[in-house]
Amino acid sequence: MTSESLDEIFRLMLERFGPQDWWPGDGRHEIMVGAILTQNTNWTNVTKAIDNLKRAGAMDPVAIHNMDVHRLAQLIRPAGYFNVKAKRLKSFHDWLIARTDGDLTKLDSVETEVLREELLTISGVGRETADSILLYALDRPTFVVDAYTGRILFRHYLIDVDADYEYIKDVFEANQPRDLQLFNEYHALLVRTGKEFCKPMAQCEGCPLEGLPHDIYREAY
Repeated sequence: MTSESLDEIFRLMLERFGPQDWWPGDGRHEIMVGAILTQNTNWTNVTKAIDNLKRAGAMDPVAIHNMDVHRLAQLIRPAGYFNVKAKRLKSFHDWLIARTDGDLTKLDSVETEVLREELLTISGVGRETADSILLYALDRPTFVVDAYTGRILFRHYLIDVDADYEYIKDVFEANQPRDLQLFNEYHALLVRTGKEFCKPMAQCEGCPLEGLPHDIYREAY
């Protein structure tokens, strides 16, 4: 994979879809909560869960930290897997309160790699969620890799079948400027392309990347 290939993919997607204005959310904390709730569900369901938290006056780090896990599970029920996600939110907020005492600006002086390592120790926070929190909530230029990213790059012969998360992330970060807005927009555009065209059963006609070399039968992702 080369920087020229990545530049071309970005250009084609941006020309087709325009800026995506990601990540939806009112402030840092809401974006963090959304990053956890969006696991294995769509954003419409996440929005319903966040609205429930707001109506309950619980869209606050201290409020979620102090809330009974069963009450929290009922509030986030629309997001699916609500019992599991309630435990994950509690674990995340245990870390967040211990680290910041509710003042998220205390994270600003912590190095990105240190924060990432800490986030990855939290139960239920994987690499994609950790990087989403870093990029979208904490304004750190780290690239977020998801299933859409892997599928698109694999089908266009830009990665091998055994390329894992860290490899793909490193390739992007080594071949693109470490720019917050670029990484934000690039990831959002890959998600848009993946959702509309590069599905498990590919719909190549009309895809912004249709003119690039591709193989719809490469189904490892």
